[in-house]
Order: sequence, then structure tokens, then C-alpha cells
Amino acid sequence: MVFPLMPTAQTDASTSRKPLRLWPGVTFAIALVLMRYVVPRLVPDVEISGLPLGIIVVFAGMLSAVAIVIWWLFFSRARWFERLAALALIVVAVVAMRPIVHESIRGGMMGRMLYVYSIPVLCLAIVVGAVLTRRLAGSARLAGLLGTILLACVPFLMIRTSGVMGMGGLFHWRWTETPEQRLLAQANDEPKPIPAPIPAPPAPAEPPEAKAADKPAEIAKPTAEPKVDPAPRAAVETPAEWPGFRGAGRDGVVRSVRINTDWSSSPPAVIWRRPIGPGWSSFAVRGDLLYTQEQRGDDEIVACYKVSTGEPVWRHRDRVRFWESNGGAGPRGTPTIHKNRVYALGATGLINALDASSGAVVWSRNAAADTGVELPGWGFTSSPLVVDDVVIVATSGRLAAYDVETGKPRWLGPTGGGGYSSPHLVTLDGVTQVLLLRGARSTSLAPADGTLLWEYSWQPAVSIVQPAVTADGDILINTADAMGGHGMRRIEIGHGSGGWTTRELWTSRGLKPYFNDFVVHKGHAYGFDGSILACIDVEDGTRKWKGGRYGSGQLILLPEQDVLLVLSEEGELALVGATPDQYTELARVPGIEGKTWNHPALVGNILLVRNGEEMAAFRLSLAGS
Repeated sequence: MVFPLMPTAQTDASTSRKPLRLWPGVTFAIALVLMRYVVPRLVPDVEISGLPLGIIVVFAGMLSAVAIVIWWLFFSRARWFERLAALALIVVAVVAMRPIVHESIRGGMMGRMLYVYSIPVLCLAIVVGAVLTRRLAGSARLAGLLGTILLACVPFLMIRTSGVMGMGGLFHWRWTETPEQRLLAQANDEPKPIPAPIPAPPAPAEPPEAKAADKPAEIAKPTAEPKVDPAPRAAVETPAEWPGFRGAGRDGVVRSVRINTDWSSSPPAVIWRRPIGPGWSSFAVRGDLLYTQEQRGDDEIVACYKVSTGEPVWRHRDRVRFWESNGGAGPRGTPTIHKNRVYALGATGLINALDASSGAVVWSRNAAADTGVELPGWGFTSSPLVVDDVVIVATSGRLAAYDVETGKPRWLGPTGGGGYSSPHLVTLDGVTQVLLLRGARSTSLAPADGTLLWEYSWQPAVSIVQPAVTADGDILINTADAMGGHGMRRIEIGHGSGGWTTRELWTSRGLKPYFNDFVVHKGHAYGFDGSILACIDVEDGTRKWKGGRYGSGQLILLPEQDVLLVLSEEGELALVGATPDQYTELARVPGIEGKTWNHPALVGNILLVRNGEEMAAFRLSLAGS
């Protein structure tokens, strides 16, 4: 028997009358919202199998978005034209938004921020649109669905980001002023003119002699102009209490200071606060003067302030500006003070030697041009290191040394590799050497002439933090990224008649600092494993404990008290026990506002902290006072 074919129009009508199968899409949408937006706020610092939750939820959100696409495309019962039109609109919308979103969104997360945030939202819009238009038919449902997707695009055109914090972006309305713009609008923020040095009084004239006419006349000598020293001799000879990045040894250790750790009765007392331009610089301190770097508009600045009042003393300006979306604007390095000179490397590679008293330029070079290194994605981040008569900087993995007095180039390190670590001075087997972590390589050079002493190769990764030396002369290094990297490794350094040798002793993922430096104390290393503090035994790399949520903060060690002073990513101040038995937080108080990646400095009982918006000085009560 032959059955007549059903007319095509009737078939389409039957299909169109079937209700949309919504429950799978709604289920995936709920899972997306929970994983991407709710769980990170409830348990922000959890790790699963060594991966930070922030990374996991991003992937989970993207997988949920993919599940929504699969449901919509194959199981939703929508007309094929509706299915394809909705997905096509998402693709077109993301491509069309990219040129017109704020540049911080366009460049955020290495250029992936728009995709990471918009694609899950637009996939959610498909589900929301399908639910809202489920009782409509034909073109009305299609118009409602597409309209919902377009409405979901609007917020991305209205926001900007001030960078990343933790594993997410910091979002603001596009039209709001940045802290830097508010700072530039302030009046009366410039340093007062520095008084000119008073020249020495002329020597008294010889008294006239009674028989001067009987003496032959002397030829008059030209009067020499008085030589003005940039600073008094006492200032030249006075060593800096905190000469630069992470203190005297670049190890974050503050010796001979004991503070009162009972902050419930004696909390840190604010001496002063003041706004500051963006940048991730820390401090160099000598006497009542501190030195740091910041950005103000189109000027990259090396600045001097008074420790006692926060009052600006001088500012040196270079007409350059570095900006990238994740970290924002401004220099990344920390000045170094040596004798009466301040040495600073800017984010674009300008190195300045400045008079410490006045900020006058002694000499200036372009380290990027000298080394032939291209500007890396996060800018040049090195803090200068002075060794004898040379000042050494790292330009994304290549060392360059200059004469401290004249700025004349002295030597260049080997090429290859990259990273954001600073040169590190150590003495191994009685030999002074400069270490640099640069990508897959750890390199040791002689500071006098740049001779390669030894090199150790590991897996390619990003090198950001400083190495550390164990009590018996081994080196701790790490490679890291947002996923945790390869962890930490202990290297044995040998030295004999045949030269230098290196050997791996252990590798541990128990401590995986990203851009947060660690400290070594009594056979243990303390630092940030992701956003949580951790302690490992340097004998074998085993983790002793992990605890405390401080984000991507920084810390310094008070070894006489077995105490870590922690500056959290949110600007909080905390004290944590530096003992391997267990994690113990002794105190925590508010410090400064805003994302804080900068290293703190402790000079006596004066604690200096800053971020890209604010700078403050605190007085800590000393133990027994």
C-alpha cells in the first residue's frame, strides 16, 4: 500500500508546535552559574589536585557553555534556523565587540578576557531567551531570542578592568575615573623646591704688609668656582637601612628587630597615608628618605619622600608610559640606593643614576637598546643590583652591567631565556656571583666581568621570584605560572678543580610561588602556594603545612621571633608563625585599600607599604615596650 506524502508545510508546523526541551539547558545554565560565579565567592582559595579553584571554575564555566551549545544545537527541539541563527549571532557579537570594548577588556588575561567572560554569559542568554520566549512561535520567538543575546552584550561595552586580582578581573564602569586620574587632578602635590647648597665662604684675604711695595707683584690666579657636592659627606658614607628590593640581602629577612606581636592591644599605628601613582615598586630607605617608582600620566617617575611625614622631596620624570591590562600602568622595579646615588630601571628599559638628595640625573642609559631585548609583555621588572663598581640590571633574562660612576657599559650576559626576576648576589664556596633565573635556565655570572660560572637548565616556564640559598650553600629555584608551574627545586652546587657542577636534589610541588617571593628559615621555606601560605622542609621538599588565605600577597621574615609579617593582596597586615609544626596566624589588621602586589619594607619599627593607589607608614610597637 502506498501512503501519500505529508505536505512539507504540515511537517514543519508539527515540528514547530513541539515544545522546546528546556530542562537540559536550564540544568547546564544553573551549573554554569554555580561553578563560575557562586562557588569562587564561597570558597575562593580552595585547590583541587594542586590546581587553584580559580583556574578550575574558568574551565568548568567554559565546559558548561559548551554543554549549552550542544543542547541547543542537537536537543532543544528549536527550529534549525533558530539554532544556527543564535549561535551565529554569538560569534558575530564577540567579534564585533572586540574593537569597541575598553582596551583593558580587550587586552586583559593576555587578550583572552573578553572571550573568557563573554562566551559563558552569551550562552546563558540562549537559555534565558529560550525560557522567556517558549510560548512564542515563529519570528516572534526568534526575535526575542536574538534580542536577549544582544542585551547580554551591553554590559561588556560599559565596563573596564583595573587588572586581575586572584583569578578574576576587577571591573568598574567605563566612565568612572581611575585612582591615577583622581591623583592627577589633585593640586599642591608637587615637591617643594630643594634649596641650593650654600657655597663655602671665601678665604680671608691676607693682611697687607707694611713693605708690600718692595715685594714683586704676583700674577693673580683665577678664582675657582666652588665645587658643590650633591650631598654632605656624612650622607655618602651612611649605609642605607633598606638599600632596595627585599632589603639588604634581597632575601626578605629583617634581623635585629623584635616587635610586639599582640596586635589586639598594640596594633600598628598609622603615621601617615598618601595617594601614589600606579606601579609595583617597593622601597629603598636611608635615614628619613624613602625612594620608590610610580607613574603619573605620561611620566614615569622615580620619587623621593620623607619617611617621617610622607612629604614629597623630589621627583625625576621620564616621558614614557608602560601599561598592560593585567597589572596596569607604571614601573615594576624597585630603586637601589648606593652611597649618594639612586639607581632605577623603568618598565620600558630606561636606567637612571640619580643624585639621592636632589634627584638630579648623573647618567642615564637605555638598557633595552643596550641588550637588544624586546619589551616583554609585563614590562621590564628588574631592580638594579650594585656590586663594587658596577650596577647590574636584568632585561627580561639578559643581564647588563654598567659603571656606577659613568654609566659606561661594562659587560652583557648571555642571551636566551626570559623572565621577570632580578639579579641576586650570593657567595658560594667563597666566590661572589650573581644569579639570575631566566626562563628554563638559572645562570651564575662573575659580577666583575660577566664570566659565566655555571648554568642549570630546567623545564621552560616563567621566572619571576628570587632564588634562595640554603644554610649549606645549595640553591632553591622555582618556575611558575598561573597553573602552579613545576614547583620548587633544590640544586646542589659543586666547585672543584674541574670547575662548577650542578645537581638536582629534589623537586617539590608543595610550595609553588607565582610572583610572590619566599623566605628560608631554620631549614624550612615559607611562601605562597598559589594564594595560600605554605611551609616545606628544604631537606627533602615535603610540605609541613598549608593555611591562611592572603591572595597574591608578599611577606618578610623576622627570624629572631620566628614570625612572618604578611601583606595580603587586599592590603591587610598579618603576623604568622614561622615554625614548621603548624600554621598559626597571630594577628591580622586592615592596612591599605586596593590590590597590593608590592613588597613591604621594615626599617626599625617603621613599616612601609604601598600599592598602585596608596602608600602608608605604620609604627609597630617593639617587644618589651
